[in-house]
Amino acid sequence: MSAEQTNIKVVVRVRPYNRRELEQNQRQIVKVLDNNTLLFDPDEEDDEFFFQGTKQNYRDITKRLNKKISMDFDRVFDPEATNRQIFEECTSPLVASVLNGYNCSVFVYGATGAGKTFTMLGSDSCPGLTFLTMRELFDKIQAQSSTHKFDVGVSYLEVYNELVMNLLTKTGPLKLQEDSNGVVVSGLVLKPIYSADELLQLLAQGNSNRTQHPTDANAESSRSHAIFQVHIRMTDRKTGTKRTVKLSMIDLAGSERAASTKGIGVRFKEGASINKSLLALGNCINKLADGMKHIPYRDSNLTRILKDSLGGNCRTLMVANVSMSSLTYEDTYNTLKYASRAKKIRTTLKQNVLKSNMPKDFYIKKVTELMAENERLKIKVAQLEKASEATRSYNESELKAWYSKIDAVYASVIKTQEYVIGTQSKIKSMNFREKLKKENIACNKLLERNSVNSEEVSELKVKKKNLHVLYVCSLTTFYSNFASILFSLKLISDIFIIRQVALSVSLRVTYPLLLCTYRQ
Repeated sequence: MSAEQTNIKVVVRVRPYNRRELEQNQRQIVKVLDNNTLLFDPDEEDDEFFFQGTKQNYRDITKRLNKKISMDFDRVFDPEATNRQIFEECTSPLVASVLNGYNCSVFVYGATGAGKTFTMLGSDSCPGLTFLTMRELFDKIQAQSSTHKFDVGVSYLEVYNELVMNLLTKTGPLKLQEDSNGVVVSGLVLKPIYSADELLQLLAQGNSNRTQHPTDANAESSRSHAIFQVHIRMTDRKTGTKRTVKLSMIDLAGSERAASTKGIGVRFKEGASINKSLLALGNCINKLADGMKHIPYRDSNLTRILKDSLGGNCRTLMVANVSMSSLTYEDTYNTLKYASRAKKIRTTLKQNVLKSNMPKDFYIKKVTELMAENERLKIKVAQLEKASEATRSYNESELKAWYSKIDAVYASVIKTQEYVIGTQSKIKSMNFREKLKKENIACNKLLERNSVNSEEVSELKVKKKNLHVLYVCSLTTFYSNFASILFSLKLISDIFIIRQVALSVSLRVTYPLLLCTYRQ
């Protein structure tokens, strides 16, 4: 399976002033310019000084110059941003990547008191990224339960004074070992879970066992690094394909200076151990950003555990928490510097797909069935194409046979029509001749009479002419009736041809008669 090269996604969250910073009226050293850019150590808004109506430009020589460094990140959240907003924009897409077979990690980085633990764990009224991410993960697992089988197990570790402890069972220290799958914790047993409520209950249990002590810099300072991991094995119910993925939520302890925390005794030793592990983490980030081949992961147990998250097969999100107060100037600058370097780290992503235990005969049977289905569909497509071509084209020989039949029927109709018309014409002509002959005889008798005056003679001429017109009109009516008779002839099956023939015959006979009458 092909691998995908990607960079670590780095976002910065700027927390607002706390009570102590507000009381001391500290200067703002981080200014959010837009969603991707911030300005570190901006110019102060000095009071303007005028002398004799002219603004005076001056510089306090006892004050150092501002750095005014502009830094770009994948996302910058201002003090008004909530955990829900960060989750929706940054960690929610990681849940989809986990269910697609990719390892994912989220870790927070920053100085003590910068708000890392609040970002990861949150509070009762404002849940953190871990709570929101786990709830989203189980919602999507529930939605895909019909197609996949999920086996989920969790572990919760802490690195305290370079010792790896199990927060769920309060046992340890545990040893780290490396095998072909990467760094593993010897003796660690995953806790199986079956619901989101059970997972969140284990998370709360682990948090209660985590080492925390108040310092001058933070009243709820975490004295250890916490690593909460969810291991998921997904099995496709149809193919039996298995995938194993890991989602890590890492809450790092904050870097601190003894002068600011005023730690002594155990607190001083804890701070030194925290700084040592964070220094090793910073060195690894620098080496990875520079593209060095040798990365000193073994300098600390923390970096050994984070090996997969930093430079391995993992999609990683780094949330850098900083304070906007000048009270933590150096810590904020170092955090932003390491976060900027971490953007250059490239990781290689591969889907974690395990070989299936299905027998070879199963795949042979599936391939055979698919090949048979493919051949059947090919035959069906060929038949449909052939039928489509048949409807689009016609056979010329079949049409010629129909043409000859139509011509023969038309010729017989014409011949029959001519015979009928000729016979009827002869009969009518003979009848009208007899009638006219009788009328002429009667007219001649009347003309022979001497008593007939000229008016009677003209009347007889008009009558004779009317008789001739009547003869012509009778012929016209006869032929029209004959044309209507032809409509009912069933000599052929196509009634359209009969109509055309009758109309043409009627016009052939009627038109000459009408023309002759007009001329007379």
